[in-house]
Amino acid sequence: MHMRILFLILVAGNCMAQKELNILTFNIRFDNPKDSPNNWTNRKDLVASQLLFHDADVFGVQEALYHQLTDLKERMPGFVFEGTGRDDGKKAGEHSSIFYNTKRFELLGSSTFWLSLTPEVAGSKSWDAAITRVVSWVKLKDKSSRKTFFFFNTHFDHVGKIARRESSALLLKAVDSIAGKNPSIITGDFNSFPDDEPIKILTDKTNPTKFLDTKELSLSGHYGPSGTFNAFGNKETDNKPIDYIFVKGNWLVQKHATLSQTWGGRFSSDHFPVLAKLILNE
Repeated sequence: MHMRILFLILVAGNCMAQKELNILTFNIRFDNPKDSPNNWTNRKDLVASQLLFHDADVFGVQEALYHQLTDLKERMPGFVFEGTGRDDGKKAGEHSSIFYNTKRFELLGSSTFWLSLTPEVAGSKSWDAAITRVVSWVKLKDKSSRKTFFFFNTHFDHVGKIARRESSALLLKAVDSIAGKNPSIITGDFNSFPDDEPIKILTDKTNPTKFLDTKELSLSGHYGPSGTFNAFGNKETDNKPIDYIFVKGNWLVQKHATLSQTWGGRFSSDHFPVLAKLILNE
């Protein structure tokens, strides 16, 4: 028997009793009236239906305005969200909030910090960033397995190259400081291709605080388009992703996918959601 097939059989047998985590990152596009006919009114049911159909357990959203968060919450019974608006640390501006299923998870802690030289100052920005950017995080406990993990979600600046580079360095240090050696998941729209400096910094193999890309770790490879941005066109604009799910710790990645369902030729957002099926090993 081929060694890889044997390995997969052994892994599957070992994981039978462990329930997987369905993790997603999803830039849902802010509610912009100018997007008609792709405005939020026409998309909110599609976004919720994708998340529900793919049995999301925890997911991070980007560009979400507060009313978009409540729209999703209304359509996803049992889910709540954590995270604050990037403008004032309350409700104003876009959120990088995290949704989790309260039937499965207990919240142990949460907070938001800013990608700036003053991370604790609400609304702050630094370097050459065009817009204020945040990282929201939660600490969750699985009610059945009693295992705990951290989940971080972010959206890097779309203009500032220095800001994206410095945001990567800050994020690495912050995750290490907040989560330590605890298992962690990091999701987001990083506005960077895999070969760009911000991603190289995050995944630098020589750095003990590095993140690992779930796409590279997936035991079943990758499913769906490689690119994750579609600009409301008829397909992805590039063959490279800018949306990622990273991990730290003893995670088993069973599957990885970019979800590109359409409804009458329309996508649910100008980004595709990205899904990873994970198991937290002992």
